[in-house]
Amino acid sequence: REWTMKTSVVFLLCISVFPGFSQGRVVGEDETGFAECNMFFPGQVPPEGFTEPFHVKICQQYNKEPRFATLYSTKDKIPLYSAFKYTKPAQNKEENWLVEPQIDDPENDLHEMVHEADIVGTVANLGANQALTSDYVGSGYERGLLNPSLLNEEDFQMATYTLTNAVPLSPSLSKSWHRDIARVVEQALVPHCSKKDHLYLLAGAIPSSVRVKGKVSVPDTLWLAACCDAPGGWSLGLVKKMNDENSLADLMVGELEKQLLAGVHLFKGNCGGDNQSQEKTEAILQAVGQIRSGEQVGTSDNQEAKGSGLVRRVAAIIATPFIKLLELLIYVFVELVKFVFYFLWFVIKRVGGTVLDGVYSLWNGVVSYLKAITMVLISIPYDVGRVIVNIFLGFLQIVQDVASLTYRILRIPVGFVLHLAAFPYHSICAIPSVLKDVATGIGGTFSLVIDATATLLHGFYYLAGYIVKRFVPKGSSDD
Repeated sequence: REWTMKTSVVFLLCISVFPGFSQGRVVGEDETGFAECNMFFPGQVPPEGFTEPFHVKICQQYNKEPRFATLYSTKDKIPLYSAFKYTKPAQNKEENWLVEPQIDDPENDLHEMVHEADIVGTVANLGANQALTSDYVGSGYERGLLNPSLLNEEDFQMATYTLTNAVPLSPSLSKSWHRDIARVVEQALVPHCSKKDHLYLLAGAIPSSVRVKGKVSVPDTLWLAACCDAPGGWSLGLVKKMNDENSLADLMVGELEKQLLAGVHLFKGNCGGDNQSQEKTEAILQAVGQIRSGEQVGTSDNQEAKGSGLVRRVAAIIATPFIKLLELLIYVFVELVKFVFYFLWFVIKRVGGTVLDGVYSLWNGVVSYLKAITMVLISIPYDVGRVIVNIFLGFLQIVQDVASLTYRILRIPVGFVLHLAAFPYHSICAIPSVLKDVATGIGGTFSLVIDATATLLHGFYYLAGYIVKRFVPKGSSDD
């Protein structure tokens, strides 16, 4: 719940402070090129050769529309280039600087650019892979835009104010870079491209070992590559060295590529570099030269202008500390207001949370009490019915036991009477059978006596015959 509340606060702040709702989507590795931002490259093919694992592709969006593309170095914490198209010159508007949460925390749910102060504590490792506003405060460097806001209007201009499009530049160099690039594009490049919407621009920086606060790399060189991908097309490169803010060297794109990483190829098919019109190229270079010489002539021929320029420069040097102090005070005031707002919101959230928790607990208690009463009321008829049924069943059991006992008591005399009544019948009926058995016994006894007497007489006769044969001699045959 706390996370949802915090996310809602961030969302409301983004809308209230920055109503256009800018998005800077980190392009996934499984997507082709810069995804929907491929439209800012000729043939929709981004530069080749930038393949380091710390290179992050960002499709810079505003009001849900692609505005330009950026290749960001999480190692140097500056953009290596921003690709854009010329729209229309415009005046600078209020700067609303944003950061890209997904560069530091790819797993977070914020898929759009937000104000740095609005995500402190909600994005893991914030500032580990990108520069923050705090890296520039008191450093003597400004947030210089690779894609200058002066070359964009309305939503395109608002989208440029992101720290993923900024590099550390001294105030004078930042002013010189934006002024020179704006003049070159508007006066030399746009007039010589037959289709202005086919003029593709790459503004980049070459990192150095110099770091702002040991973190953000200060560019060694700023460069611009232009491609007119139209009939009679051409390509051109410009380079500005950090050690000479008035320098602006023109060169072919192939020569510019040699100053970048090995194997870098900025434009598909060299963008007319192999067969571009020599006449048109000379006209562009002449216009660039006129811009350079015009600045020099303007500062050498007109002494009054030179003197006023010197006064302005001295005034700027004197005013710079006060301006910085004012910026610091404004920054502190804004942070203080944000702190008060967050504190009040924290108090309101805590008090409101406590009240809501109390109401929730009270509601749960009332619901539980009503539930218990309802269950008791529902159970009363059930319990009464169960008691009645149990009483009825007990009464039936008593009746059954009484009937069984009565049956067993009555069963004893009835059996006795029946047996007593049946005794004479069984006794009289048994007399013939007994007499028969007695007669049979007497007959058997008489027969046994006769048999015994006969046997005894037979034995005496046999004995007498044996004695006679034994002791009386036999008579001779002559006698």
